[in-house]
Amino acid sequence: MADPVALNVSRLLSSLLPGLSAVLLVMLVTLPVSLTGGVLPAPLLALTAVYFWALVRPDLMPPFVVLAIGLLEDLVSGGPAGVWATGFMAAYALIDRQRENLAGLSGAAAVLGFAAAMALAAAATFVLTWIMYLRQPPLAPLLLASVFTVLFYPPIAVILGWVHRRAVGAIRTVR
Repeated sequence: MADPVALNVSRLLSSLLPGLSAVLLVMLVTLPVSLTGGVLPAPLLALTAVYFWALVRPDLMPPFVVLAIGLLEDLVSGGPAGVWATGFMAAYALIDRQRENLAGLSGAAAVLGFAAAMALAAAATFVLTWIMYLRQPPLAPLLLASVFTVLFYPPIAVILGWVHRRAVGAIRTVR
């Protein structure tokens, strides 16, 4: 018979992995390393984790976790508080409403589904920034960051899928 305390600790750690993976991706982007010498904006890798986990295990990526991840993104990116949090919540709302359609996608269609969520997050961020500063923000950096984020989605989804199969998915069968 398995040790119930070890089982509960294992389940707790497994249930925290989705949020922790998004936090790790926020921190990864803030490392002082740039492949482009700072010419191109950093991608929003945390949104890839939010999208993945909100589709695969929505019970482990509730809205308050998405809000916290968005606020952390705001904090480490140096932007005004709430801008990316709003964008992440807008993307989460799309995922929540279209979960069955988005979860059924594979291949290039899955990347397009993520691109739609990224576009909504970027649009919400753009509009909110425009309202906050009472002038139109530059569009090019946001578009570049969005494109790079979409390009990074497939490899990150593969890694998160592995994490899901190895650690998080196992908590379903443990009783």
